[in-house]
Amino acid sequence: MISISNQLELRQLRYFIALAQALHYGKASESLHISQSALSQQIMQLESLLGTQLFNRNNRNVELNKAGILFLKEAELITRQVNKSLDRWNAECSGHQGEVRIGFVGSAMQKYLPPLLKQFGEKHSEIKLQLEELINAEQLEVLELNRIDVGFMRSNQIAADMMIKSVFQENFSLVLPASHSISTSNFKNVGQLAEESFILFPNEKSPMYYQQIINICAEYGFSPKISHKSIHGPTIFKLVENGMGISIVPNSLRDEKNHAIRFIELNKIPHKTELFAVWKKNNDNPALSKFLEII
Repeated sequence: MISISNQLELRQLRYFIALAQALHYGKASESLHISQSALSQQIMQLESLLGTQLFNRNNRNVELNKAGILFLKEAELITRQVNKSLDRWNAECSGHQGEVRIGFVGSAMQKYLPPLLKQFGEKHSEIKLQLEELINAEQLEVLELNRIDVGFMRSNQIAADMMIKSVFQENFSLVLPASHSISTSNFKNVGQLAEESFILFPNEKSPMYYQQIINICAEYGFSPKISHKSIHGPTIFKLVENGMGISIVPNSLRDEKNHAIRFIELNKIPHKTELFAVWKKNNDNPALSKFLEII
């Protein structure tokens, strides 16, 4: 094994991963900007070094065999670690001492995250923050792949290797067209809207949040008629504005500057929407530890 590791080249791993993902020499070589013959030669050298074939090949198909499937996991792990180390080195050369990669749902940036990020930046100016807006399911996926360090999501359905902390609770708000007959002066409860069409986040994208809306409606004796689905607040507001339905969103998503829609905060019901911070138990990023101290 020592002799293999001494001879193994990072380039060969990257070429192997590209072919394993494309399962097509032409597509893989194009993505790598090399010729098919050069790619084929590198793959054969890698297999010769390992002493086993990684692909089953015929005139029509290329597919990973068992050894290839197992080697792909290790190759991706190695290249991720190399990229992570190089990023850390580059950050330190630029005056930074670490980086925290953060995923977040859009509503988290409306109220909760900005003061937290400001506080962390003032306390740890040497640590770089990298932010990416992602839906719940995407955050869980990239957390598993170690592409982000911590996610802020509206879901508590996590894997056993994750840690979770509730960081923010808030009320829901109804979103209605400005011309709607229901206003804060005559609003009594959600049951008044049983015959309306609703615009909601998709169930498969945010099951916990979706179920909360269903439960709120159920308590007033109806199941919402869902006419449209969207994961973006501005899209939901535009649909409501144009009479395509009504919605229920986290109160922090309110857009008070949009005078074509009306918000009614549901502050007299027990249901709250919750924001969670999620990270992997075995994440050894020292910068993450400092970030978690803040939250």
